[in-house]
Amino acid sequence: MVLAALDGVDGVIVIVILAVLIFGGSAIPKLARNLGSAKNEFEKGLKASKPADDADTTPPANKPSDTDTPS
Repeated sequence: MVLAALDGVDGVIVIVILAVLIFGGSAIPKLARNLGSAKNEFEKGLKASKPADDADTTPPANKPSDTDTPS
């Protein structure tokens, strides 16, 4: 596979050259800013949903159930 050979510094250089050829030099900073702001919004959403998730993770009280009784 070609993608398996794109590791290390050589792979990064090839990817940067392809990105400049595809998007143009002036569009790369805009793309990077958009990716950064999307990442920040995603992290804000994760932090906002954490308190609701913490309340749901408390273990239930040990109550005997019908399946625990021997037959």
